[in-house]
Amino acid sequence: MGIFVALVIVALWLSSLAGLLLVDISQLNLLWIVAAILGRTYIQTGLFIVAHDAIHGVVVPGDRRLNHGIGRLAVSLYAPLSYQKLTINHWRHHRYPGQAQDPDFHDGIHRSFARWYWKFMSGYLNGREKMVMLVKLIAIGLTFIIGFQTSVSNLGLFWLLPIVLSSMQLFLFGTYLPHRAGQANSHYATSSNYPLVLSLLTCYYFGYHWEHHEYPHLPWYHLPSARQFNLETGVTH
Repeated sequence: MGIFVALVIVALWLSSLAGLLLVDISQLNLLWIVAAILGRTYIQTGLFIVAHDAIHGVVVPGDRRLNHGIGRLAVSLYAPLSYQKLTINHWRHHRYPGQAQDPDFHDGIHRSFARWYWKFMSGYLNGREKMVMLVKLIAIGLTFIIGFQTSVSNLGLFWLLPIVLSSMQLFLFGTYLPHRAGQANSHYATSSNYPLVLSLLTCYYFGYHWEHHEYPHLPWYHLPSARQFNLETGVTH
């Protein structure tokens, strides 16, 4: 199931990007363009979710090499990030949630959305890594523009903008909302009460965040079952 879901998301990302880079946006009305951007953002976020599940070893549980290979592929398509650094930081987040060693948590000063988001991003990219990422993004963009005659507008709207919006989506629903209040439990996390469809649309069920921390071995599509079980047994966070 894990590898099937991962391949579907990767295929959707590749096919949607190919199609939207070729489309003549002058023939589209604004509503269609906005819908395409939001759709691409959602699929972009899906790539990170695949990488996240690979970090937890649940994409291909029986094959460590293939599992992490898919994770590296998902990260490479998502943005020029280090899968190894993501892995180290994410396990630190699980081991020290809400503590000074947690790279995803605010320090009391960076509590507002904007300042915490900047600190969150800086935790995964130092100054040198930001410059390297910028150079790589420029190189990829020039390859599309010069090598494939891709429109700058199409590239900006359907490739670059979804990367930025996806990072904000992941931060909002995967870090800011679940962890901002500093809940008095071992995970310093809370879960949303969104219905299934809304939770899926917001961030692939990661609004059920306490469940993710409590059961890190579960892939994202099993979090609703864990949430439902906790509600039925009176365990709520």
